[in-house]
Amino acid sequence: MYAIVDVETTGLGGDHNRITEIAIAIHDGKRVVEEFHSLVNPGIPISPYVTGLTGIDNDMVMNSPAFADLADTIEQYTKDRIFIAHNAGFDYHIIRKEFQRAGMEFRRKKLCTVKLSRHIFPGLRSYSLGKLCSHLGIAIRDRHRAKGDTDATVILFEKLLQHDHEDIISKQLHPRSGESALPSLLPREVFDRLPETPGIYYFMDQKDHIIYVGKAINIKKRVLGHFYDKKAKEIAMSSETARIDFEETGSELLALIREAAEIKKHYPRYNTAQKRSPKAFGIISYTDRSGIIHLGYSPLKQVRQPLKVFYSVTGCIAFLEALCEKFDLCPRFTQLQSNSQTCSHYRIRNCPGICRGEEAPEAYNKRVLQSVRAIRDSGKNFMIVEKGRTSDEKALIEIRDDHYSGHGFIPADQSVLHYGELQHFITARQHYPDIQQIIGTYLDRGKNRNIIPEKKV
Repeated sequence: MYAIVDVETTGLGGDHNRITEIAIAIHDGKRVVEEFHSLVNPGIPISPYVTGLTGIDNDMVMNSPAFADLADTIEQYTKDRIFIAHNAGFDYHIIRKEFQRAGMEFRRKKLCTVKLSRHIFPGLRSYSLGKLCSHLGIAIRDRHRAKGDTDATVILFEKLLQHDHEDIISKQLHPRSGESALPSLLPREVFDRLPETPGIYYFMDQKDHIIYVGKAINIKKRVLGHFYDKKAKEIAMSSETARIDFEETGSELLALIREAAEIKKHYPRYNTAQKRSPKAFGIISYTDRSGIIHLGYSPLKQVRQPLKVFYSVTGCIAFLEALCEKFDLCPRFTQLQSNSQTCSHYRIRNCPGICRGEEAPEAYNKRVLQSVRAIRDSGKNFMIVEKGRTSDEKALIEIRDDHYSGHGFIPADQSVLHYGELQHFITARQHYPDIQQIIGTYLDRGKNRNIIPEKKV
């Protein structure tokens, strides 16, 4: 027995979405034997957009039962029956959430008429309920209402049963088929061609808009993980995914770099955390009224031309402490000590006494300027050598003045080249603060990195 279901909702995203109408048709494989239909009071306002689409407004549902009042009835109608819906992942998730709010569990085997239609009626341009019914000659009364859409889905399901010459329905019900995990809009062949290698992947909706960019050591395995994830965001994202593209990188480092760059380039809707740039700080210098040059740090967004960039206050402090030790600078004038008395370095003879008035500003500033020149000259140019996309190549990632400038690939058996010749293999790319942090972490944590420095003449 089958329970063919459709729900209408308030239209709010994620776990805030609530049911406003539900229709259930019990089907025995030949005909409808029982039906249930009700408006539902969601307890929250209905989106004006949804009201325009469905015609269901707040007044219509005001005196309707809440879902909790209908939960026992819905449980009985669907118990021991296969849950069927058009884009079943959406309806099933919404109903499960409503049951959870009512303190009840809801688990059913399910079939999606979108997925079934892709197999049984292949080659159509669209598998939306409206377009599919139009193609098959199924009339829909009260489109975007639960009862009207359920009635249309019943006729569609009967046509699927009639044309299922390859036993597709039975195969999709098999728990190990893997088909049930795939989004309704995503063709199986698109998933099947995903590689099991490092790289980045793009989720795209029906309009080919990029809605998510991710990175993985194993692209296919990571993508499947999204589809098995039951978080509201993952379910919503999966339900919109109609196409997946990918780019193999060969190494995890390059995958991280490409992911960060593509998120900043496309700003996908579901990449919320990665859109935010890491908090950065710039090393600065300025001269006070006494003519003494100070060094310090400030949030990068407040700095026009930083001497150096760090991604934590701790990093800034450690760097300034090293400068104090190397150039005999005073902690009071490098933002390390705030008291107006003698600095701690004076007591151990690492500060000649600018803080006590025992050193002329001109002499102190000379050492500060030496440290500034050292900072500016410390920018390194080098290439990181990583695994290529195949065993026949290697990846090159170029860093210029401590900034990512691009990457490329060379044959694995390429004879040793001069640095300048290697640059011909590099495709220039835009630098982002996120990438600088990725590379810094990679270099700090790793041992035996394959680095090719640019030898300065």
